[in-house]
Amino acid sequence: MSARRIPIIATIIVVAAAAVMVVLGFWQLDRREEKAAQIAQYAVAADLPTIERFPDAALFRDPSRFESLLFRTVRMDCSNARRWRGVAGRSENGHSGYAHRYLCQQSPFGMNGEPDPDSPDIHATIGWSRGPQEPEWSGDVVIGVLAPAGDDYEVVLTQPQAGLEALARPDPGDLPNNHLAYAGQWFFFALTSLVIYWLALRRRWRDQG
Repeated sequence: MSARRIPIIATIIVVAAAAVMVVLGFWQLDRREEKAAQIAQYAVAADLPTIERFPDAALFRDPSRFESLLFRTVRMDCSNARRWRGVAGRSENGHSGYAHRYLCQQSPFGMNGEPDPDSPDIHATIGWSRGPQEPEWSGDVVIGVLAPAGDDYEVVLTQPQAGLEALARPDPGDLPNNHLAYAGQWFFFALTSLVIYWLALRRRWRDQG
């Protein structure tokens, strides 16, 4: 087979695409190591001193700083508790049921005195029950563990309120670290694209005689 029978431009495109996929695969492997180190850092957060005044205004100015405080024990003023929600949760004993969550803090730096919609809200998750009924709780100063809650954050109380049972303590080990699987996908895509292209070339050569 002569080199002139290989479509140069198509080959360059396919090889370049496969190379990009391989690079993305190695990038995911690097991200896996970074995530593992981050989880290890969170694991020692429980032994750090309680943050007595949480959150401060600087956190809302730079919401990315919340990530550095995850799984720390914090004291938060939730005297103005509102917007109760019952969400799926587990008790300290591992039973399934409902975690009871109240909105406590919003960014004070929005337009026209309204909370900034791009800043995270902070909730107090005050305890666990088997049923979804709203507890009688009007708010208080609370102490708990800061944890992610979707795009927002929650303080999971270490001492339950309103006659509820204790919730399972947030565990950094529950954070997803799927980067190895993502890396495998990128390597698989790269290999698959090269194999398909090679088979297409063989068929073309065979058809050309």
